Amino acid sequence: MSDQALIEQLAGICMTRSLRVVTAESCTGGMVAAALTSIAGSSAWFDRGYVTYANRAKQDCLGVPEALIATHGAVSEQVAKVMASGAIAASGADVCIAITGIAGPDGGTQDQPVGTVWFACQMGEHLVARCEQFSGDRDAVRNAARHGAITFMLENLELSS
Repeated sequence: MSDQALIEQLAGICMTRSLRVVTAESCTGGMVAAALTSIAGSSAWFDRGYVTYANRAKQDCLGVPEALIATHGAVSEQVAKVMASGAIAASGADVCIAITGIAGPDGGTQDQPVGTVWFACQMGEHLVARCEQFSGDRDAVRNAARHGAITFMLENLELSS
């Protein structure tokens, strides 16, 4: 399904249930927020987006502890989950999608190759995370992560209805 169709579906759910969305992005650099606000009327359900590319920004804006990044790495389930809960706490929104990953071409390791992306979605007490491995160049990884984030958020909203 295209991003546009997913976003329209997401918008319908959010408006029906009076939900406000916040994004917390690292490797996508605001691409998810840009996609969500590409449709007219998105101000009825989209609250704001945090682009926390640097580790310091994750700490300052979303409350990710420096020790958590040092222990697990910025691209981890633990950091993605704190990004999501931190964005909810900072914004007062109802649902968050958080993304942290390695878009490349550098930065990958044997344990976490380029294309590794962690997603976390929170709505109320429901907080889940998922790791995906995308292939291709930097643009391909970032575009796949954008699409994956929208899909993951929609899946979780549909499950919670």
